[in-house]
Amino acid sequence: MAIQRRALALLSGGLDSMLAVKLMQVQGIAVEGINFYTGFCVEGHTHAIRRQSPDKPVRNNALWVAEQLGIRLRIEDISEEYKRIVLKPQYGYGAHLNPCLDCKVFMVSQATLFLNRARELAAEEGFDFIITGEVPGQRPKSQKADSMRLVARESGAEDRLLRPLSAKLIPPTLPEREGWVDRDQLYGFSGRSRAPQIALAKSFGLEDWSQPAGGCCFLTDAAYSRKLKDLWTTRGKKDYELDDILLLKVGRHIRPAPHFKLMIGREEGENNFLEGYHQEFPHIRILSHGGPLTLIDGHPLEQDLLLAARVAARFSQGRDSDRVRVAIHEPGGAVRELDVLPLPDAELERAWYV
Repeated sequence: MAIQRRALALLSGGLDSMLAVKLMQVQGIAVEGINFYTGFCVEGHTHAIRRQSPDKPVRNNALWVAEQLGIRLRIEDISEEYKRIVLKPQYGYGAHLNPCLDCKVFMVSQATLFLNRARELAAEEGFDFIITGEVPGQRPKSQKADSMRLVARESGAEDRLLRPLSAKLIPPTLPEREGWVDRDQLYGFSGRSRAPQIALAKSFGLEDWSQPAGGCCFLTDAAYSRKLKDLWTTRGKKDYELDDILLLKVGRHIRPAPHFKLMIGREEGENNFLEGYHQEFPHIRILSHGGPLTLIDGHPLEQDLLLAARVAARFSQGRDSDRVRVAIHEPGGAVRELDVLPLPDAELERAWYV
């Protein structure tokens, strides 16, 4: 009786990793997914709390894809280990603060360690190889042909790393040479166009998928990178805690002065998330109208708190009113209520937006 081979799939929740798993399943490979939580992934946070558009459900796409494919998904928290990649990448940053090549090496190396550990602990249940949805030419830095070879080598995966969507562009890997996988049923996709992947998905009867830009990583986003740089600048050191990078994803960030910043919820999901931090920050609540929760980060002076209240009122339903009643909650539990005039748009400096 033939042994059923097992593959460990790096599952982001995007179309490519979804197809990589499907291509293995149709060949009888037992697949489990693994998703590494770095703290920077859109799929693991923002999509789960904020509705992007009326026709798109709020969901974690990695979990959703695993459910659609009928596979187990392991979620591994590597946020602390990942910090050294973000702060000091060996191969540098991409267009923003994205350490894409270092990231890919790190992800595959973590999967390789997991694969080897599983094989050592339970040989009969261990994984035989790793799969990813990588396609050369799709990412400007981390998915070039030479970069993909570097990833396989530097991660320690070597030829136990199979990329089903682009396998025909490189020499056969161990799973192909050993006959575990039929190379003729793999593909040779390359370039930025997703048309071949979409056609393949439709051939499998798949009609819904996510295509997160930049591999769903906030570090590829110009606005997020700007906020992270602002955090490093104002704190005087290149470092962060997990709560820092989570809060950078949520709300409007407005810095009227170097010594304090406002974080203002944009909709119900964000307000609910910010509620979890209200005891850690001075904050402002709108009492007389519907309005967002505003957290104040830094060391605001008395006049700063009054300005912050006017800015918060500007983003409330009372923005056109002469007076808006607010409550300012200060450190130690003190609460003050006062009426403020919402800050006119003409006085809300564009330069304040982080």
